Amino acid sequence: MTSLITVAGRLRPRWRDYGRPRELVVRYLLLLFVLGISVGPLVWQFLASLKGTNEDVFGRNASLLPHHPTLRAYRQVFDQVPVATYITNSMIVVVLSIASQLLFSTTAGYMLSKPGWKGRKAVWVLLIASMMFPFESIMVSLFLSVRDLGLVDHLAGVWLPGFVGAINVLLMRGAFLAVPRELEDSAMIDGAGEWQRFRYLYLPSAYGAVSVVAINTFISAWDDFLWPLIVLRSDSHFTLTLGLSRLQSSSFGYDQRMVMAGSVISVVPVLVLFVITQRWFYRGVSAGAVKL
Repeated sequence: MTSLITVAGRLRPRWRDYGRPRELVVRYLLLLFVLGISVGPLVWQFLASLKGTNEDVFGRNASLLPHHPTLRAYRQVFDQVPVATYITNSMIVVVLSIASQLLFSTTAGYMLSKPGWKGRKAVWVLLIASMMFPFESIMVSLFLSVRDLGLVDHLAGVWLPGFVGAINVLLMRGAFLAVPRELEDSAMIDGAGEWQRFRYLYLPSAYGAVSVVAINTFISAWDDFLWPLIVLRSDSHFTLTLGLSRLQSSSFGYDQRMVMAGSVISVVPVLVLFVITQRWFYRGVSAGAVKL
């Protein structure tokens, strides 16, 4: 009996295992502060979208919680705006972006991880240098290129800047560098060709980084607003973020609750995707960033 009590005492968590009580309180207060900054605005938008017409969203008399929750704002959004068309257009851009990013970032990252060919370091330096320029600095020249290709007011013109990203190529390069050289030598001895080694050895070892590329591409393509605003003209071609921005115009009466409801609708797919894939996302970030 005494031995069982001793073992139970050893297994019981103690305050000193987590630090001093004061340090633990400070740690949790900081976590709550960061949580409030990151999640607080989204929660506030959701609660504001549930308010009725008689409740204030802003001002002195506004309250955080709705007194009489209602889905009226969401019904109005779906009635006045072709949300299904906007979602379809956004999904087309997202699917094209993910497909091209996965195809070219994995192949380019694989080639950059292979030693022995001239110009490899120069390409790597150029990719690093391209990340130093913000999108706004090349926006005009990019639009002129899209216009010359006849892709203005087409979803292909929205997808073109998301064709492949330098950060994704470097992320895949880091993931492929983590694959032991001995495994590739064993595969070559067994007669595996270049494509077979890439398909059956390197890609399965970098599934975490592949998931990171897919998730990042989905989020950036889904949330993009500035570039679709420049390229698209027709309402039938609008993406979801661009189409829902029309709720702020005077033609819809600028109902603040509808604007909040539209923001929540646009964020829900991203949240669902991240909740489902967060395990692979964190694993891929830690695996691919080691030798980035």
